[in-house]
Amino acid sequence: MTPHSILKNVKFVTGNPNKVREAQEILGVDLEQVDLPDLHEIQTYQVEVIVEQKVRQAYEALKCPVMVEDSGLVFAAWNGLPGALVKWFEVTTGCEGMVKMLETFSDKTAFAQCYVGLHDGKDVKIAKGEVQGRVADQLRGSNGFGWDVLFIPDGHDRTYAQMQAQEKNAISHRKRAFEALKAML
Repeated sequence: MTPHSILKNVKFVTGNPNKVREAQEILGVDLEQVDLPDLHEIQTYQVEVIVEQKVRQAYEALKCPVMVEDSGLVFAAWNGLPGALVKWFEVTTGCEGMVKMLETFSDKTAFAQCYVGLHDGKDVKIAKGEVQGRVADQLRGSNGFGWDVLFIPDGHDRTYAQMQAQEKNAISHRKRAFEALKAML
């Protein structure tokens, strides 16, 4: 069985249609999205811990092959934060607030992380993708979603949100995670 045929039969458990769109563009396969609003997400800054817990819960709920994905943004100056908690920072302070909170730190290094978990009923596979970059001094761009407006990947002078979808998807942390998953299959 090829990775492509395996992924066609997996339910992608997420409530975020942007993640589904990016995953489909990266993988070149249509994915069936399933939203499980009652799925409990533990609160930790460690993305991998969240993904492992979510993929096991999703499998128990659906009793079929499932895939979950979660991402985070790690600021070197904050010793691992916000990590997977970045979405709560977005809700409470907004991306602009995160940029402001980093103003007094000289180190603007950041790591975009993505973990993808796949559970087929027997095995759990977890793949990681990471891109090093930095936090922009101000929000830039209107493409993408979430914290794309503040993350500039190394080797580039534009944020993810200033890139077209194909350009971002060619270099992103999500791309690296899905490619790592395909290599495991």
